[in-house]
Amino acid sequence: MGRAEVKGRVVPAALLGELVDATGLRADGAALRDRLAADGYVFLRNVIDPAAVAAGRAEILARLEAVGEIVPGSDGVFTGTSRRREMAPDLGAFWQSVSEGPEFRAVSHGPAVSEVMAAIADGPVQAQDYVFLRVGVPGRATGLHFDAPFFTRMHDQVWTVWLPLGDASVEQGPLVVVEGSHRWEDAIGQVRGFDVVRDTTRKADFGADAIAVAQSRGARLLTADFRAGDLILFGMYTLHGSLDHHDTSGRVRVSCDVRWQSAAMPLDPRYFGANPGGTTGAGYGELNGAKPLDQPWHVR
Repeated sequence: MGRAEVKGRVVPAALLGELVDATGLRADGAALRDRLAADGYVFLRNVIDPAAVAAGRAEILARLEAVGEIVPGSDGVFTGTSRRREMAPDLGAFWQSVSEGPEFRAVSHGPAVSEVMAAIADGPVQAQDYVFLRVGVPGRATGLHFDAPFFTRMHDQVWTVWLPLGDASVEQGPLVVVEGSHRWEDAIGQVRGFDVVRDTTRKADFGADAIAVAQSRGARLLTADFRAGDLILFGMYTLHGSLDHHDTSGRVRVSCDVRWQSAAMPLDPRYFGANPGGTTGAGYGELNGAKPLDQPWHVR
């Protein structure tokens, strides 16, 4: 791996680790479930056809190129400016249309991912219609958090699937998982039953400084140089975020996360349907992705 950074600081070698590759277990549902229980995540290489990933990525970048955010023909180099507000005043509607592109959805909701998730659930599964698509520019990162406060209103048998839309090296600030955090009962107890919409006096952010969190817990930050077609999944009580994007090429990192669940479990209506309201009810306009690329993200 290359140099990993958090808040502009290099992650010490003793605090950085590689995700365990479970690709060899892909055909064994029981083994995948055991790995998820043991590690808090499952990391698989080459699950999705890279050509399909490339098509999904190209579809997204073309939309961003049209609003002046991506250099034409550059495969994702940020221009440093944006005309998104001028050309698409309804930012939420624009981002929903980008997030529902057919080539992208063939990747995010396609049979390759569905098969993996059915093995994890040991039965039929359903993916949320509402997708968290992120286009990360240099200097951007996502703080550490558990997903429980956002997605467990109905039940906690929900899994997050994170996909890179194209190669995503450590320098591009990909996903990072805090090793062993799915066993931190003191921290998990604070988010179990916590709903970010119904309890606004609390924060879901666990701390933007992942290095400090890892040091305080004697844990490592686990990541990888991701490649197009890779997949990582985890449950609602695994602490995760992203590293800093400090790649000097100016190339954006395109990634998404989609929540999956057993088809037999009740659905949270916020995330399903033709026009899902999302966590707060504001639709796609509530997402970081809806912001023009020259605007800062909020913590999550």
